Amino acid sequence: MLDTPHPTPAGVTLDERKLAAALSGLHFIGGRYVPALSGKTFEVVNPATGEPVAKAAEGDAADVDAAVRDAARAQKEWAKMPARKRGALVHQCAALLKEHQEELARLIALETGKALRTESRVEAGVVADIFEFYGGLGSELKGESVPFAPNVLSVTVREPLGVVGAIIPWNVPMLLMALKVAPALVAGNTVVVKSAEEAPLAVLRICELMNRVLPPGCFNMLSGFGPECGAPLVAHPLVRKVTFTGSVETGKIVAKAAAEKLVPVTLELGGKSPMIVFADCDFAKTVQGALTSMRFTRQGQSCTAASRIYVERPIFDRFVAEMKKAVDAMVMGDPLDEKTDIGTIISPGQFEKVQAYIEEGKRTPGAVAHECSALPKDPALKKGLFLRPVIFTGLTKESRLVREEIFGPVTVIQPFDDAESVLAEANDSDYGLAASLWTNNLKVALDLAHRLEAGLVQVNQNLVVQANLSYGGVKSSGLGKEASLEAMLEHFTHKKTIMVNMG
Repeated sequence: MLDTPHPTPAGVTLDERKLAAALSGLHFIGGRYVPALSGKTFEVVNPATGEPVAKAAEGDAADVDAAVRDAARAQKEWAKMPARKRGALVHQCAALLKEHQEELARLIALETGKALRTESRVEAGVVADIFEFYGGLGSELKGESVPFAPNVLSVTVREPLGVVGAIIPWNVPMLLMALKVAPALVAGNTVVVKSAEEAPLAVLRICELMNRVLPPGCFNMLSGFGPECGAPLVAHPLVRKVTFTGSVETGKIVAKAAAEKLVPVTLELGGKSPMIVFADCDFAKTVQGALTSMRFTRQGQSCTAASRIYVERPIFDRFVAEMKKAVDAMVMGDPLDEKTDIGTIISPGQFEKVQAYIEEGKRTPGAVAHECSALPKDPALKKGLFLRPVIFTGLTKESRLVREEIFGPVTVIQPFDDAESVLAEANDSDYGLAASLWTNNLKVALDLAHRLEAGLVQVNQNLVVQANLSYGGVKSSGLGKEASLEAMLEHFTHKKTIMVNMG
């Protein structure tokens, strides 16, 4: 439990800038805040204004070693604790996170540029729900009685793996951290998390809050860059499980490094998710569903964003017009303003990448770029990374905008004439994370749902990740599942067989 002096406010604070400054330059290792051993830091920038709001500790292999060794020491005692008691402590963490929900929402809006009302509060609430969900699953770490011989008692037990190394991205860092940390802890593992360099603050605050409940060393947080901090974490000999969310390219590097040690790895690597709209859909509901599916309030920075929308030809023109009208009505502005629907892109590099895709689309013969919404007029936001959402029509299936994950507010809408042709186009992708179908024909919906190559298929909705619903992709979208009991059992424990000869 956290009992040493710490620089952050003890209670809830809604002054996000003050909290960001207090979190500056620190990791969280062994139940306390510590600077990087090298003393190095890097700036954390508010993408809505371009102003630095904090510094983050720049971790390297030495910091990784300190955190992992501390976690390994803590894991021995944590694993001995009854599973239900571990779960009760994690559930207690959830209650504390609920108390700090608004604080965390404001902090994540400051560092990521995600709108407070439409995105950041939602994420902060889901985080607490995930810890609450897993906190109740301690009793489910069950074994089996295996028939073998009359004089032999043969049983299986679930045991933790040891130290888990978790690497998270910047788009929903609190949520994706919770999906890794909660099941790992309840299963009896300890965790070292490497945060995204663009968004280290809110997850660091969560780590501190949870350390007020957990024994020291069970949950540790590092910040830093991939090659210097992430790679040593994956390669550390005491890390016995790796879980990573990020790009396909980095995921392959992580998988190779884990394979060198022969340790299990969970990978969630993104998507190019199709949304298929039939003419018999509930039209108004489906247009609103397209806004949610494309995650426009998050500037499209989502693995499950519906960046390929296929609309049956009889309603194609009407759908494009109504969708543009709906996005035009969304307000882009200061992420901390209650009136704002859409915030910013996360970083200059990501901004330039998305802009390059948009410009390529505009140059494509036959393509039409429907630019939506309006940039904010506030002079204080003139340096902000605001980008108008774009709906493209007229692109062919060979276009890079149709085939590659853009991770920005860009979607392509294409017409189709029959179910078989649209199924073939939807499956013609390297990715297979998520998909949605919009139709009132249950027979068609179920037929296509079974044949779509995706880990998650939704009909007449496209919700974000939910606790208790298995989440994970196929093909280049990754390996393994998250958010479910299955994820805890299969990815954070191993099964041991014990045989007792009673003859």
